[in-house]
Amino acid sequence: IEDLYWEEIMDHYQNPRNFGKMEDVDASYHDYNPVCGDEVEMQAKMENGTVKEAMFTGKGCAISQAAASMLTEEVRGKSSRAVVAMTKDDMLKIVRINPGPVRIKCAMLALRAVQKGIVQHEANKTLEAK
Repeated sequence: IEDLYWEEIMDHYQNPRNFGKMEDVDASYHDYNPVCGDEVEMQAKMENGTVKEAMFTGKGCAISQAAASMLTEEVRGKSSRAVVAMTKDDMLKIVRINPGPVRIKCAMLALRAVQKGIVQHEANKTLEAK
């Protein structure tokens, strides 16, 4: 069964979904893993506290890039609160493999980036409202 999920990881890596830059993004965050050099920038358009659209750019290993691709599909339609509350276990359910203790950071990179982008967006909205 793990082989089947690795095939899905490789498919998302070789044919990433939602790869590219959006115009007029609400939430954006570039993050990288200095240990291995993986990079990802997650972007989201928000509407009424919900992720309307998500895209990413980046470079790195199959796990980091496939996880970003899979995550863009997963967060669409979710509230910003739900995305910020997502955990490592949630991310492992999305990628459906256990990358092991060394590669878990690869799988988590995109989630951390989209969460930081949404938190910054929410903070900026609060400041603008004052």
